[in-house]
Amino acid sequence: MSDTYHRPNQKRLQTLRDIANKLRVHSIEATTAANSGHPTSCCSAAEIMSVLFFHEMRYIVSSPRDPASDRFILSKGHAAPVLYAAWAEAGLIDKKELVNLRKHGHELEGHPTPKLSFVDVATGSLGHGLSIGAGMAYTGKYFDKASYRTYVMIGDGESAEGSVWEAVNFASHYKLDNLVAIFDINRLGQSEPAPLQHNMEVYRKRLESFGWHAIVVDGHDVDALCRALHEAKTTTDRPTALVAKTYKGHGITGISDEENWHGKPLGTKTDQALEEIRARIANDGPHGITPQPVIDDVPKYDGKPVKLSSKPNYDLGSKFATRKAYGNALKKLGDSDRRIVAMDGDTKNSTFSLTFKNAHPDRYVECFIAEQNLVGVAIGCGCRDRTIPFASTFAAFFSRAYDQIRMGAISQTNVNLVGSHVGCSIGEDGPSQMALEDIAMMRAIPTCTVFYPSDAVSCERATELAANTKGICFIRTSRPDTIVNYSADEVFEIGKGKLLRKSANDAVTVVGAGVTVQEATKAADELAKENIHIRVVDPFTIKPIDASLLNDSASATGGKVITVEDHYPEGGVGDAVADALGHRPDVIIQRLAVRAIPGSGPGSVLMEDHGISTHAIIEAVKKLIA
Repeated sequence: MSDTYHRPNQKRLQTLRDIANKLRVHSIEATTAANSGHPTSCCSAAEIMSVLFFHEMRYIVSSPRDPASDRFILSKGHAAPVLYAAWAEAGLIDKKELVNLRKHGHELEGHPTPKLSFVDVATGSLGHGLSIGAGMAYTGKYFDKASYRTYVMIGDGESAEGSVWEAVNFASHYKLDNLVAIFDINRLGQSEPAPLQHNMEVYRKRLESFGWHAIVVDGHDVDALCRALHEAKTTTDRPTALVAKTYKGHGITGISDEENWHGKPLGTKTDQALEEIRARIANDGPHGITPQPVIDDVPKYDGKPVKLSSKPNYDLGSKFATRKAYGNALKKLGDSDRRIVAMDGDTKNSTFSLTFKNAHPDRYVECFIAEQNLVGVAIGCGCRDRTIPFASTFAAFFSRAYDQIRMGAISQTNVNLVGSHVGCSIGEDGPSQMALEDIAMMRAIPTCTVFYPSDAVSCERATELAANTKGICFIRTSRPDTIVNYSADEVFEIGKGKLLRKSANDAVTVVGAGVTVQEATKAADELAKENIHIRVVDPFTIKPIDASLLNDSASATGGKVITVEDHYPEGGVGDAVADALGHRPDVIIQRLAVRAIPGSGPGSVLMEDHGISTHAIIEAVKKLIA
């Protein structure tokens, strides 16, 4: 570490103390006006915020998401008022607006969201910030190769979350020396003291055992914080953690370090608290500090649409697994655009993200078996449009990261999630590996587009579309080889399905999806031998689903519709079709789905056992038209 630290002069240090106390005043006034919020959690972080925003960080006040600026994530999102106060003191927010905290119709919500120009990701569900910060730092170090740094403030209570330690492990493994985690150890949780309270050495030893440079610091001493952040900046080959000893409600007599003040405005103690804090402010006028200039060494991107480098190349009628086609498509997208990056949870040889890694190893990130961190890192990599991230694992394991995914929607993230090994059709691995609820999960995410390609061509096109689609995209890929139904030039659109079988006298509409599309087409061919004709719909996207095609098909088949899916009935394809047709009293929908927990066995046998096979479709059609 360098010994070039230059201690700020006394005037500068006093100004930083004054700003910290102004942040306390703003936070208390805002939460009192709202009659809700977390003023004591803000008070513990005030000096940290002052030193970060007015001494350490490089950023452009008028352009908070400037690509070359330092990043800051308030992982302990309940301390949002102190973040808003910092930006008000920086000059971005009118200080008069702070008292509109948590008020309907105003943007300063109870926890930070990217509705605000200075917030990259939503926080408030705890334990997310460090993973996202690690993704930002990884992007800065390895993709952008730029000077910007990432700072994450973490509460001691939230450090009980396993996702925090997944991120700690990841950041150390990749030597993210441009990442600083600041643990605000204010001793008190929501309902009782945090497990370690002020046992600072245990925090330090734990972080050091993961390979971090850990500094125990007085979180209310601006001089000590300046020195510690300089030490962090001059530490190489490992991330730094500031383990800051603080007190909840610091600066307020009778409230500081006292229990039962979490998430409460100060009420009748407000005037006393404000008077006490203001008495410590030497200069209540403008502080005169502007942020350090940014180092503008970030690569520029044109933002053009991303295209496959070549068309899908599969023979009609041949068989090819969509999970393998995903790998091919991702590699082609990577050939075309350096923004394409991929990450996986140690399943790359099963999801076939390995194909991308082999072609573009410098843009592949192994996240290991830590799915919460996998999703968080992907969200971080996608911030400020630095990359177009694709994160893959078995679809069942995304359930482990569902909180990260739902918060990703609130964060307005553009991240692509690819889940393989779906349904009972995966076979002998058994139910622990079978995603049978993932469509329901992803359909419930408000910004999520759900792709379920049935063949290799549609899977390549789904991957291409996802790369160009705002919001979260989920691509559901299958393990078994499925018949190639589409030519290389087939055009696919989000919300537009395909008719694979159609005649003038169709008796029933059968909606398949993924592997059940080929079961439906086989059923159509077998039924045609008995002069029974059915219409087969491949929806391509389950959300949005092609309501127009479904309505037209239902009308053409006398309102008789069968859905067949390798998924539990709740929230899946059948429910999506019912949502599209539910307004019609003339439509009858019969749903074939996996209605019990499967066991191990060949995929074709399991599909037969659970009533989603060709034979099951034939029987259902005959019963419906009987």
